[in-house]
Amino acid sequence: MILHTLLEWLDIKGFLLFLFLFLLLADILKNKNPPNFPPGPWPLPFLGNVFTGVDYMTMDKLAEEYGTVFSLRRGSEKTVFVSGYKMVKEALVNQGESFTDRPVTPLFHEIFKGRGLSLSNGYMWRKQQQFALAFLKNFGEGRKTLELHILKECDFLCEAIREEQGGAFDPHVKINNAVANIIGSLVFSHRFEYGDVNFQKLLRMSAESVYLTGSYGAQLYDAFPWLLKFFPGPHQTVISNYNKLADFLRHKIVEHREDWDPQSDPRDYIDSYFLEIEKRKNDTEAGFSVENLAFCTVDLFEGGTETTTNTMRWALLFMMKYPDVQEEVQAEIDRVIGQSRQPTMADRANMPYTDAVLHETQRMGNIVPLNMSRISSKDTILGGYFLPKGTVIVTNLSSVLRDKNEWETPETFNPGHFLDSEGQFRRREAFLPFSAGRRACLGEYLARTELFLIFTYLLQKFTFSPPPGVEPSLESQLGFTQSPKPFKMCVSIR
Repeated sequence: MILHTLLEWLDIKGFLLFLFLFLLLADILKNKNPPNFPPGPWPLPFLGNVFTGVDYMTMDKLAEEYGTVFSLRRGSEKTVFVSGYKMVKEALVNQGESFTDRPVTPLFHEIFKGRGLSLSNGYMWRKQQQFALAFLKNFGEGRKTLELHILKECDFLCEAIREEQGGAFDPHVKINNAVANIIGSLVFSHRFEYGDVNFQKLLRMSAESVYLTGSYGAQLYDAFPWLLKFFPGPHQTVISNYNKLADFLRHKIVEHREDWDPQSDPRDYIDSYFLEIEKRKNDTEAGFSVENLAFCTVDLFEGGTETTTNTMRWALLFMMKYPDVQEEVQAEIDRVIGQSRQPTMADRANMPYTDAVLHETQRMGNIVPLNMSRISSKDTILGGYFLPKGTVIVTNLSSVLRDKNEWETPETFNPGHFLDSEGQFRRREAFLPFSAGRRACLGEYLARTELFLIFTYLLQKFTFSPPPGVEPSLESQLGFTQSPKPFKMCVSIR
């Protein structure tokens, strides 16, 4: 009896050992790299490099060890990371046609299902992108509507700041509300008061989603969705928050539909999209539908809020940290604009130092350190390595903005990076905070306009300083975007 039980146990043990070895061999064969694939740290069986950090600082260290093109595997999903200005430019610009599409990632496919502006592909993406760019150009450059919206919101923002009466306060809520109102005025023709509790809750959920998207837990979900979809975690929060934001925007779309007059000039993006739906009703592949409109507005609203808000927060933090820079900006504002009128975009050409400070803020702020992923549409050679069709790549924008071969003092806040020997503004090829190529940020013009007008308007009216006895900290918190840690400031009226 004992011998029989022992033999049964050995059989079970042998079977489990055989099963493990079989699965191990299957994993090795399934995930074997093709010849001349980018190198990377040795992956664990079944898990891959799941214990490797997902932040840009980890990617910088791996690039030092494995080169500017290296790979990681999480579960069975392989990703190639590209670092440094020259190699990032090679991928996004020189070989941009090969890396235009987005991969289907489980987390965002659960939410967007290939809809919207940032995650759609092919013909639909091209038509949606063309329409959005044409809309922003028309409202921004042709009719000057964008500039008027921004300056109007600047008045509200300045009034909200004056109400603090010089006391220490955290500017995050006010700036976030102002920036959201600007994109909201373009998308659905409505602004919200800074004390609107429901709108503030929505903005907090949006910021939370962007933060959690870059977390380890959310990226682990993309590696093992079949397992983690049944468990709580940051991925569940991201999905829930995006659904609530989409519902909010669907409500705005319904409101528009009820009083939309196709014979009148469009009031905003939603009205313009309604017209495009009618125009393209026979072109179903272009994807112009009310449901797709909801996700396009999600992209525009969130993309137009979070990054610009954090860039402005960095700008004010740098002004407190470097008061001599703030004084020089204000001196230039006084020379060019004075105190009797509002700034305009026409002033920027005559304000090289202010322009340089804003560019350096974006460089050092490093708002989107790791670019959104792309997928190769064909077999490609990048950096001497072979990337088969379907390879996912992520470009490290942080490594471009602080490339030691491109910047004189890459780790120091130095507006001189963008000034020539005569004090005139100079462009730098390695300045890529908006990415590059065909998938570059479509809101770049909007963001540049907002940053210049809001920053100039605020420094025209106020001087910013830290609370007494407080040394401004440049520490950041990192999710998908990099933002300053919460800080307070004091404001004096000029």
